Amino acid sequence: MTGSLRLFFICLGLLSFVDDAFAQANASCGHEMTLRLDYIFSGTDSTADISLDEMSCFDGWAGRRHNMDSVALRGNGQICMRDNRSGEVLYLQSFSTLFQEWQATEEATRVRRSFENVFLLPMPDVPVTVRVELYGFRGGISASVEHEVNPGDILIRHLKGSPAPHKYLLRSGSEADCIDVAIVAEGYAASEAEVFYADAAAAMEAVLAHEPFCGYRDRFNFVAVALPSAESGVSVPLEGQWKDTALSSHFSTFYSDRYLTTLRLRNLHDRLCGIPYEHIIILANTDTYGGGGIFNSYTLTTAHHSAFRPVVVHEFGHSFAGLADEYYYDDQFSEYYFQDCEPWEQNITTFADFSSKWEDMLPADGSSDAGVGVYEGAGYQSKGVYRACPDCRMKTNSAEGFCPVCCRAISRLIEFYTE
Repeated sequence: MTGSLRLFFICLGLLSFVDDAFAQANASCGHEMTLRLDYIFSGTDSTADISLDEMSCFDGWAGRRHNMDSVALRGNGQICMRDNRSGEVLYLQSFSTLFQEWQATEEATRVRRSFENVFLLPMPDVPVTVRVELYGFRGGISASVEHEVNPGDILIRHLKGSPAPHKYLLRSGSEADCIDVAIVAEGYAASEAEVFYADAAAAMEAVLAHEPFCGYRDRFNFVAVALPSAESGVSVPLEGQWKDTALSSHFSTFYSDRYLTTLRLRNLHDRLCGIPYEHIIILANTDTYGGGGIFNSYTLTTAHHSAFRPVVVHEFGHSFAGLADEYYYDDQFSEYYFQDCEPWEQNITTFADFSSKWEDMLPADGSSDAGVGVYEGAGYQSKGVYRACPDCRMKTNSAEGFCPVCCRAISRLIEFYTE
């Protein structure tokens, strides 16, 4: 408020009222800094706890600036930041976690484990309340925590790490206007940086070769981050190989041989400090087949297997767009999907609420000539869960690309972020 305007309202005796209104109107996020909140999720197959671990911040905000108070997908959890004074939602984000996947394993019935989780929010200008919720497989809240964040808190550590070696592969605009994707090296020695940059370029082009990403190319920035590892390659426990790598990733996550993940999310985000990012693709320097993708967390896949290109796109379908796997083996210890609950993922249905999915895309005459129909078998289950097409990038590596339903879901999400 300018000095002359303040003097005008002082004369009217309305300064207190106007100051309150001005503060309310500006009780928002400044978009000039990022608030990083680290949590520990822990529990068993039937219990879940959330604990705040650490709060920090760093300069810049690379996240979305549109639709800040809503989410495009429910996810398996959500984090919400509200203005303490007005109750206004300043930022809302949905996500999924490895912890919730682990809860469906046999190990979770006999062991209690904890998992790191990191969330990036725009730094608020005013004191706020942050609430984190996790949702069970039937949709109800399985755990939650709520705490206050005061932007003036002296214990919010200001991170000023030196950026890791990196270079832009595609820069369509500023981080304020584009979706920022960091492609990160895992298991590449410092001497293999150029190998990594070539692999990162191949990964980016594989994603952008697929519709609808191809049509939205100008809304993305891709930066390759060449984190050096002490040893070349990644850990393969099944073969007794344990490597000293930048992100401590390994195969056999949850004893599934092909499942490649990192559990060290705090270290991952520490290493990216100083580089604008909101989505992460990690490339592992190995030809062993495997990978993983967690919604609004990261994609991790092997860079030197012959199926590298379709796999990195498939996994990015998970981490970026929240798409479900459309294949099935019926080998899960616990089911993820139930007939009385509609999955939040847009490419599968149990018919509990099919009108919210691709019912509007079905041909009026009931045929599947338009390429969209209803086919049983998806979400790891051969019965009771349905997909839209016989094949899709979310089903097999041999598919030509994403099916029309997945394409629409991805397009909607890109537009949600950028319009």
